[in-house]
Amino acid sequence: MRTAYSVETVRTAERELMARLPEGALMQRAAAGLAAACADLLGRVYGSRVVLLVGSGDNGGDALYAGARLARRGAGVSAVLLAPERAHAGGLAALRRAGGRAVGTDGAEELIGRADLVLDGIVGIGGKGGLRPEAVPLADAAQRARAAVVAVDLPSGVDADTGEVRGAAVRADLTVTFGTHKPGLLIDPAREYAGSVRLVDIGLALPAEPGLQALQHADVARLLPVPAAESDKYRRGVVGIAAGSARYPGAAVLAVAGALRGGAGAVRYVGPAGQAVIARYPETLVSDRGPKHAGRVQAWVVGPGAGDDAAMVAEVLAADVPVLIDADGLRLAEASAVRARRAPTVMTPHAGEAAALLGVARQEVEGGRLTAVRELARRYGATVLLKGSTTLVADAAGGPVRANPTGTSWLATAGSGDVLSGLAGSLLAAGLAPMDAASAAAYLHGLAGRFAADGAPMGAHDVAEQIAGAWRSVTRG
Repeated sequence: MRTAYSVETVRTAERELMARLPEGALMQRAAAGLAAACADLLGRVYGSRVVLLVGSGDNGGDALYAGARLARRGAGVSAVLLAPERAHAGGLAALRRAGGRAVGTDGAEELIGRADLVLDGIVGIGGKGGLRPEAVPLADAAQRARAAVVAVDLPSGVDADTGEVRGAAVRADLTVTFGTHKPGLLIDPAREYAGSVRLVDIGLALPAEPGLQALQHADVARLLPVPAAESDKYRRGVVGIAAGSARYPGAAVLAVAGALRGGAGAVRYVGPAGQAVIARYPETLVSDRGPKHAGRVQAWVVGPGAGDDAAMVAEVLAADVPVLIDADGLRLAEASAVRARRAPTVMTPHAGEAAALLGVARQEVEGGRLTAVRELARRYGATVLLKGSTTLVADAAGGPVRANPTGTSWLATAGSGDVLSGLAGSLLAAGLAPMDAASAAAYLHGLAGRFAADGAPMGAHDVAEQIAGAWRSVTRG
């Protein structure tokens, strides 16, 4: 599992470690890892041209010391000092002793244009807002150049704690981060500025509970249900799907498709699309008597393609089993009814639906995904899976938010969310806790999307058909 910690937590851990180490030792550890990453990216260090973009803080010091190491290996290293009077004195002296040089911002863009590698040490993890005006031309020049761009700890101009990008920022090919991941490196929009991320261990002692988690194959494999020898379809769990309408029968079919592949022993369908469902998936238990009379279930999924059937949504919300609310269900559900539920509730909005639930603009959700998912979970007393370029899962009780690391932009296709809701609902019925069910479903769904697309367009039904392959990939390691 990858973990990320807030700036405040990292700063505290750094202070505690520096108090036990000789002066400057921690910065030297970071610089050694940074220089090694740059050398790996360059391939051949001797004769290469390296430009350091150096701000006034310790981030600039890391860049200067790393530049000194590269200069000692034969690289031509130039440090562009954005605030010469406040540049890290020790790092600057080390660079000059190694044969590097320091320059001002005049002519820096031309220098960057000739570089093989640009090292971004403008702003550290404490930076807020976008780049300062004097740094913007340098970031633009790095973007235009053919050089590889490496960010020190995180790209300058992005918010380390939230992943927000409020203004101009550096776009890196590689980010070398120290001690632990920062939340912004795992959450869009900042994540797309970071490029690949390389973690350098510098010996920080961090708390047991992080601010953010990103599951990996082994973590998901431990969560997925495995039938025992004595299992039957009812012991494995039964998931109810209340979805579809005369206008949107396909949503019901796709939600059932996801549910059938999610680990529950049986799927009950309730709604007006029964004929379409049974024609595609004859193993489904179809009822036309409403959720109350559908038979025993261990969890419900309600809302995909439901149109304006508010009565069906209300009936499902009244059930004393876990309920996943998606799509039209999010629009039709009474907020008070959601908050009043005693059994677990999972909500799966995309950015537009989340914005409507919060009463804010969609751009506010997309720009501050971490804030939005936490607020939704708190406000509705539910586990919230916020879909998007970075899918986030938050629990009403607080604790670490989970960022899903799988997926592909090809998943932005009609019906993909219906498959996800069915899959997550099935995992709920199989007995997973809401946070685990939502996180594991997002992971499998994203992996299935990658397998289905393989670099080309695909449909939601293709994603459903690849869930079994994703499941096998996770459990076989």
